[in-house]
Amino acid sequence: MVTIAHISDPHVGSPYFVPNLMNRVIVELNELAPDVVICSGDLTNEGYRQEYKNWVAYADRVQAPMHTVPGNHDARNVGYLHFEELIGPRHWAIDVGDVRIVGVDSSEPDLNEGQIGRERYPWIREQFAVPAALKVFVLHHHLIPVPGTGRERSTVADAGDLLEELIAAGVNIVLSGHKHVPYVWRLESLYVANAGTVSSLRLRGYTRPCYNVLEFEGDEVKITRRFPFGGESVIAHFSISTGEQHYRTFEPPVQQGAHAD
Repeated sequence: MVTIAHISDPHVGSPYFVPNLMNRVIVELNELAPDVVICSGDLTNEGYRQEYKNWVAYADRVQAPMHTVPGNHDARNVGYLHFEELIGPRHWAIDVGDVRIVGVDSSEPDLNEGQIGRERYPWIREQFAVPAALKVFVLHHHLIPVPGTGRERSTVADAGDLLEELIAAGVNIVLSGHKHVPYVWRLESLYVANAGTVSSLRLRGYTRPCYNVLEFEGDEVKITRRFPFGGESVIAHFSISTGEQHYRTFEPPVQQGAHAD
């Protein structure tokens, strides 16, 4: 089995950031001992260097390897320079057992909107042109609109072209964050798993801080939503070869709340 923990949108530096939540998640991640932790951006609130340093103090306590892409908040105030120095490359590819994971920066400096860009497509195709039992793509912005998040402007500008590239490359799962609302979509054989915020109280409706755990074994993937301090629900369980869903649980619709990105 390969276990991937997916966290997103901690927003260190925001008045809504809750250190106790982040501390608890670190304890839970270390107890889980996943093979890798993926963070899909918005580590900081304004992209300032001190916010990055504060995030690193938390991230260094996670015992599993962590790989991260920037979010729109991280790109504010030329923050992508601090990301590259203190966090690592903004575009990367790793192998975890038989799982290939490719992360790409979808942010634009000082803009909430994002895109990948056609100049990046050949690199993405190249990274996925390797034998792998499971292929995972990571970005910050939504690839498909998520219910309860307002207007659809938060999808990447080139979402259609990118979807075509990912499906052609045989990608099985896309991991993203951004609007603090967890959700899972299925499009053909592709599953898009959006994570909520892991440690911020800037929430919509009745959503709660949470993170996702992906378990891959044999031909099956199970995605579980976990809440800090207890509680979880399986949000997807499917076969890689057929795309067949074994079961899925739904939560009540999210009420529209304050703007969060």
